[in-house]
Amino acid sequence: MFLAAEADRSTFVELDVPLGAWIGLLVVILALLAIDLYRHRDAHAPSPREALTESIIWVMCGLTFAVVIAIMFGGDAFGEYISGYLIEKSLSVDNVFVWSMLFATLSIPLRYQHRVLFWGIFGALTLRAIFILLGTALIGRFWWILLVFGVFLVYTGAKIIRHRADEGQSEATRGLGILRRIMPVTKELDGQKFLTKLNGRRAATPLLAALFVVEVTDIIFAVDSVPAILAVSNEPYIVFASNAFAILGLRAMYFLLANAKERFHYLSHALGGILIFVGIKMAISHWYHMNTYLSLTIIVAILIAAIVFSLRRAKKLGMAMNELSHDDHPH
Repeated sequence: MFLAAEADRSTFVELDVPLGAWIGLLVVILALLAIDLYRHRDAHAPSPREALTESIIWVMCGLTFAVVIAIMFGGDAFGEYISGYLIEKSLSVDNVFVWSMLFATLSIPLRYQHRVLFWGIFGALTLRAIFILLGTALIGRFWWILLVFGVFLVYTGAKIIRHRADEGQSEATRGLGILRRIMPVTKELDGQKFLTKLNGRRAATPLLAALFVVEVTDIIFAVDSVPAILAVSNEPYIVFASNAFAILGLRAMYFLLANAKERFHYLSHALGGILIFVGIKMAISHWYHMNTYLSLTIIVAILIAAIVFSLRRAKKLGMAMNELSHDDHPH
């Protein structure tokens, strides 16, 4: 049942979430993971059409749960869920590009990448749940944590806008170094296996190395994305649900967008802008609470602008390349 938030905390929604709702959410998430694992039981390289179809299905799952939120808890809870879902979905684009660089660095064939990402996302859901519980508990006890998180998000947003070409490379190198200190890592794959034998000793294959680095980088991304969602909702159920459904569609998004980084050139700038916006919103939320639907409109406008300007840039570059090609091959 929807309950009004106490005035001295914020005007975010507070929900009296029954245990059955939590159990139902976890059952749905585990069922979707099981279906996805069964569908991809045989290693294969997903086609662009398959990746697009799966992306649409995952988005529909997330939006369907938004309707469930609206029916169970009301319009304000729905608005917070959608805001959190959009923020996590947007920030996840950076994960996609880092994964692309990681798989290229470790020479992981396309047909094995889904297996790595499946278990990586399974681990990510567990890590996010811990981060969310800690974050909401801290905010509930110390209001000034909002200010700390807000300033951190503004700083992170400014860093993302500057965006280096080798973003994520240092994390991948560091993660591999940590794993090699724990156990030997082979240079050759052993099918879909994460572990194999090397000189009679158990060793990690490049697939396990990739999985380990995916988890390490997700911890780094979670430090940004969890506070960003806490800027639009303080309710653990909404924050976890929006985070989970956005993350569940990451594998399909990866296979759809991994090679489209240049086409969406301004998307990283938009992600930085969103982080700066939610950081400011979070920092001042103890004194002023921005309407949920107004903040949602601003987030959507930033994303649409980034996509439109990126596509225009890609079109101009394509036309310029065609003109150069014609100049190089005169009739």
